[in-house]
Amino acid sequence: MTNKTILIIDDEEPIRELLKLTLQSAGFDSILEASNGEDGLALATRYMPDLILLDLMLPGMDGLSVCRRLKSSPDTRMTPIIMLTAKSDESDIVVGLEMGANDYITKPFSRKVLTARIRAQFRIAEQQDQSSVLQVAGLSINRDQRRVSISGESVSLTFSEFEILVLFAAHPGRVFTRGQIIRRIKGEDYPVTDRAVDVQIVNLRRKLGEWGAAHIETIRGIGYRLTQESMVR
Repeated sequence: MTNKTILIIDDEEPIRELLKLTLQSAGFDSILEASNGEDGLALATRYMPDLILLDLMLPGMDGLSVCRRLKSSPDTRMTPIIMLTAKSDESDIVVGLEMGANDYITKPFSRKVLTARIRAQFRIAEQQDQSSVLQVAGLSINRDQRRVSISGESVSLTFSEFEILVLFAAHPGRVFTRGQIIRRIKGEDYPVTDRAVDVQIVNLRRKLGEWGAAHIETIRGIGYRLTQESMVR
C-alpha cells in the first residue's frame, strides 16, 4: 500500500503537517497538499490520488462543495474520500456522506485510527476488484449464488436484506445514511421510508443473530455501518 498517493486538503498548516507526519510514519511517501478547495480540485484532477483527506471547513469553496465536485467528475468519482471535520452537527456528516464521501473522522483524531481507516479504504478497493465472495469477520457472502453463511452455517435472507448486507460487507467501516441505502438497493425515487430501512436492519440483525448484533452498528442520527472491528480486522 505504500505506493499509494494521498491528497490532503486542509487550510490549517499544523493539521497538514500532523497528517503528513502520520502518513509518512505509516509508510506513505507520496503525499500531496492543498490549503483550499480550488487548489485541491486542481491537484486531484492532475495527479489522480488514490485517496483524499478532505477538511469540511475550508476558505472559499467549502469541503462539501469540493466533495460534490469530486464525486460528479468521471475522473475522480471513484476516489475514496475521508472527511475531516471539527463540526459536531450530525447534519454536516450526513450531507457529506450523501454526497459520496466514504468515511469521516472528527477532530481531534487518533493517528492510529486515521491510519487504520486509510488502510481499510485501500483494502476495500482491492476486495471489490477481486472475488465475488465477500468475507468479513467470519461472515461469508457469495454474491453470484446469493448465499450467506456464518462459520459454515447457512443464513436465509430476503432480497433486500441480502443487498443491504452486501452493501455493508463491501464497504466495512463506511457509514451509509438511510437515503443512501434506499438508493443503492432500490434506485432513485423509490417510495421507501426511512422507517422501512430501520425495519430491514432489525430483521437482518435478528437473522444474523450474535454476528448481526455485534457487527451491524447504528450511528445515531446518521445511519448504519459495519463496526470498526470489522473494518480494521
